[in-house]
Amino acid sequence: MMSNLAENVMAIILAGGKGSRLEPLTRDRAKPAVPFGGAYRIIDFTLSNALNSGIRKILMLTQYKTTSLDRHVNLGWQRYFQRELGQFLDIVPPQQRIDENWYQGTGDAVYQNIYTIERERPKYVIILAGDHIYKMDYGRLIQTHIENQADLTISTLKVPTSTAARRFGVLEVNERNQVVGFAEKPVIPKELPYQPDYCLASMGIYVFNTEFLFERLCQDALDENSRHDFGGDIIPSVIDQYSVYAHLFNEERGKSETYWRDVGTLDAFFDANMDLVDGEPQLNLYDTHWPIWTYQPNCPPPKFVFARDERIGMATESIICNGSIISGAFVNRSVLGFRNRIASYAQVEESILFSDVEVGRKARIRRAILDSGVHIEPGMEIGFDPEVDRARGFYVTENGITIVTR
Repeated sequence: MMSNLAENVMAIILAGGKGSRLEPLTRDRAKPAVPFGGAYRIIDFTLSNALNSGIRKILMLTQYKTTSLDRHVNLGWQRYFQRELGQFLDIVPPQQRIDENWYQGTGDAVYQNIYTIERERPKYVIILAGDHIYKMDYGRLIQTHIENQADLTISTLKVPTSTAARRFGVLEVNERNQVVGFAEKPVIPKELPYQPDYCLASMGIYVFNTEFLFERLCQDALDENSRHDFGGDIIPSVIDQYSVYAHLFNEERGKSETYWRDVGTLDAFFDANMDLVDGEPQLNLYDTHWPIWTYQPNCPPPKFVFARDERIGMATESIICNGSIISGAFVNRSVLGFRNRIASYAQVEESILFSDVEVGRKARIRRAILDSGVHIEPGMEIGFDPEVDRARGFYVTENGITIVTR
């Protein structure tokens, strides 16, 4: 299956969203470029899934604030693809081949790149989102698509209806997992007949037969009333007349609960990072059979400094990346990126520090996200009083997470 994927499948990664719900972390970077888990960017999970699945033809469609995303992909990912062998990972901003508009929706983004896709002549096109955290073998999804002789296959998760309401596209299927109904972010999701209080939520991952995809995109482009979106327009328009199937990601993994996170809000982003510091996290970053690839800067190992006056550099239940120094300070249940400096007597608890953060002596940080390059003055307290944090100009989420940017 691996060689067939490399030859017959092209992946389209939609990485152009504004990520407005992640502001201020997306004020100067694209959402897929936001650091995650200390050493990674959000985009690394989708790219790793594609690479580990044997997919070697990838278009990444970008639009907003792409500088850091372009840099990360060019530094860390191009080495895995050999163009001489027909492999590529191309970053594609709006080409404006059709008109002078930017991408008007997820469907329009792919439509504007039909020429590039057609030139490679893939048999199947897999559409992926660049802003989710999960591990998935796309080969199994494509195999489901082929076995069902489908025109379109949608990867799904079983989730509680209370979770899916107003958040996800919800599918209705028959006993053969053929899709017979679809609602985009319904208020009351359709329950599974064999599992009350649960429904099938779309993961935003689609496999199309290429010719079928082109036909639907061209027809959608002519519809002046369409938002040119896969979930809102294209998928509902094909269910009644064509062969559309659901692929159940939960069953593929052999688990009732499968790790997949949409880190579209600051609170969801914080919770997903905190998942990683558990003793046995659902998402295993240390799995050698399905590694998460990335670019990492050349830094010395992390260092923990012990001083004679009982200052102990210590980190418990935490992820500490290279180049970081914890000097007589205490870090607990936190994720620290590259080249951080935590000074003596400081405390960092349940927090996320991106790269190049400095925390001064006796400073206390709790339930906070510190953006790259932030400097915390000695003795400063963050995350203890939301009103004080807001008065300083920091953003505080609904769940009480304080966001500090430069």
